[in-house]
Amino acid sequence: MGKARRRGLRLVAGGAIGVALVALALRFGPAVVLSLGLALPVTEAWFSPILPDVVREEVVIVNGPRQIPADLYRPPNPRAALVIVHGLSRAGRRHPEIVRLARLVGQHGQLVLVPQLDGLVQFALSGTEVEDLAAALRHLRAWGYPVGIAGFSFGAGPALLAAAEVPDIRVVGSFGGYADLVNVIAYITTGTHGFAGQRYTQRQEEYNRWKLLALLAGVLERGPDRGTLAAIAERRLANPANDTRELEVRLGPSGHAVLRLTLNRDERAVAALVAALSPATRRMLERMSPLASVPRLRGRLLIAHGKGDDSIPFTESLRLAEAADGRARLAILHGFHHTGPQPIWRSLHEHVGDGWNLVRLADGLL
Repeated sequence: MGKARRRGLRLVAGGAIGVALVALALRFGPAVVLSLGLALPVTEAWFSPILPDVVREEVVIVNGPRQIPADLYRPPNPRAALVIVHGLSRAGRRHPEIVRLARLVGQHGQLVLVPQLDGLVQFALSGTEVEDLAAALRHLRAWGYPVGIAGFSFGAGPALLAAAEVPDIRVVGSFGGYADLVNVIAYITTGTHGFAGQRYTQRQEEYNRWKLLALLAGVLERGPDRGTLAAIAERRLANPANDTRELEVRLGPSGHAVLRLTLNRDERAVAALVAALSPATRRMLERMSPLASVPRLRGRLLIAHGKGDDSIPFTESLRLAEAADGRARLAILHGFHHTGPQPIWRSLHEHVGDGWNLVRLADGLL
């Protein structure tokens, strides 16, 4: 954890929002705080002596010929069940904050299943995530408990899509998620986004550009270009200044189209560059975008997003809430970025508002 992130955690715990977070922990436990990307181990330590133990078991979810490894967190007396979906993370289901979140939600009486999505571990959308998560939901339903699903970051899109395919899902959570991948591409490459006639800009880190290329490599149809783009992304993620020209010359037309889109910095050029992608790639982008599936969700829809998110724009969550036609509980958290609290102090009003939104989300999730 970097210094800025540690400073941010101390600010939240010690500032005015700390009062709201302590109240939240007293009512629901720190799992809800963690569900929005925070880690408050001091709060966890306060509650560990009085919360029940949770046993973690390694299980395998069978989805046709595919076998998906997963962790099952079993409390003594579960009353409901929840699938937790990790985002783009090399650690996958064993990311420390995902593990802590799963244990804490389990300690509050929920059977928790965390599947390992290999595409997201490799910073890519492989196209198998939706079917694998639908299998995970059916696996939990077989236990006889009411089932929900909560997805984080780029894992939220497949979570929403899977929930639309399985009936009787009690609650669906999208935390820092997206509605349409084309909008995310435009944001990461140009720093611009908008909603309802409002245009926003935000400075982008080059790291996000190469993370996007890794994701798009998985969206590309199978062939040599997919591996070459993944190799370019891997090298640039290690060091954005690395020279990848010897890899780039190997690309065919489909791979070059993806690379041009990733390198673009002009918002006016995005539509034409997307149109220049291969038909199969455009179909995959559409297939992995959950916006059109939101009206099919029948359970409670909880949506939260940090306004300072530099990976997925908060306007994507506004789109998801709009598509739900009044059935979503939406929280735009002014003091948060993509993975946690902002490292700078903001107004008391915004901190109190964020705290209240956390309480409302806790009520909906637990």
